Amino acid sequence: MVPRRVTKVLLDLARYYPIVSVTGPRQSGKSTACSQSFPSKPRISLEPIDAREYATADPRGFLAEYPDGAILDEVQRVPSLLSYLQEIVDADPTPGRWILTGSQNFALSAGIAQSLAGRTGVAQLLPLSLDEVRLFPKPPTTLWETIWTGGYPRIHDRGIPADRWLADYVTTYVQRDVRSAANIQDLVAFTTFLRLLAARTSQELNLSDLGADAGVSHTTARGWLSVLEASYLVHRLPPWIRNTRKQLVKAPKVHLVDSGLACWLLDIRTPEQLRHHPLRGPIFETWVVSEVLKSRLNAGLDGRLYHFRQTRGAEVDLLVERGIDDIIAVECKSGTTITGDQLKSLLAFEATPLGPSPVRLERRLIYGGEPSQVRSNAHNVSWADVASLPWSN
Repeated sequence: MVPRRVTKVLLDLARYYPIVSVTGPRQSGKSTACSQSFPSKPRISLEPIDAREYATADPRGFLAEYPDGAILDEVQRVPSLLSYLQEIVDADPTPGRWILTGSQNFALSAGIAQSLAGRTGVAQLLPLSLDEVRLFPKPPTTLWETIWTGGYPRIHDRGIPADRWLADYVTTYVQRDVRSAANIQDLVAFTTFLRLLAARTSQELNLSDLGADAGVSHTTARGWLSVLEASYLVHRLPPWIRNTRKQLVKAPKVHLVDSGLACWLLDIRTPEQLRHHPLRGPIFETWVVSEVLKSRLNAGLDGRLYHFRQTRGAEVDLLVERGIDDIIAVECKSGTTITGDQLKSLLAFEATPLGPSPVRLERRLIYGGEPSQVRSNAHNVSWADVASLPWSN
């Protein structure tokens, strides 16, 4: 397995906190990243029933077996352990003793808030970023192959066809994680909901319409979306509303975190199908947003990503707030040719009231061709260079 960019963040957190918690979707490489970062620590998975029963029945005895700490995988399986860990680290707050991983953020966060507040540093690990994918011996070489394959590590590490692995992943996820997390009885309806959500990637969220199309209530749709967000399969991109004006459309956009998963849910079975698919533009935008989000999380930063749209006026696919007066405005175009019209939204955004503070604005047009070019009105960025750009200060 290739080294992960988040390693530096994990090591930094371990210098200050007795516990480091790593959350992210299943199969994003959390266990491997932690083992790479802390090779001397034993790693114990709480997935096996016997390990879970031991940790549940005798938590003090279980933790006492690791006096110097350990990596505990899928700790949300035994949430009661967190209270006992609090007792241990309060008695001995040596930094970096315990490393926790969890793939259900809603469970782990609740436990952290109740038991480990102030005692743990938290990092998030999403699937592989473009620069990490390129570390493998045979990475995808074209834009559409890259987007269609997605970033789940096992696809690249073991050479498994993306559509085969993702089919198994969705089946396992729906049958186990979601069912246990949200007590969902109608798995057919939920799978339909998930596919409809993929068809709306990069669009503004309308839960009433989404729920109606899936045949469920608005309340059910909201609950299911929350589970998908907490499982790191979906990212909700809020509107940027520093200057709250009536013209602003305040609905968030919804993006699937992994473009390969979005393609599989949309029955796109080859990169060539994606190249000609009517949703290739929204899927490209979703991929760009995911790459920027990974870049910031891998650097230990929060997202601070937004979109912007007025009812009659500017519309920008992605705003990256590097600071209160430092913004990157991003437009995403899947075509290989740049035209003057593609910059209109970025230029129109600059003419909107940006708030009371002076704003440093950088314009970037991410497109599906090559090469990257720095021009007077925008930085035209090839898709191949997205991962190499600075997305933070």
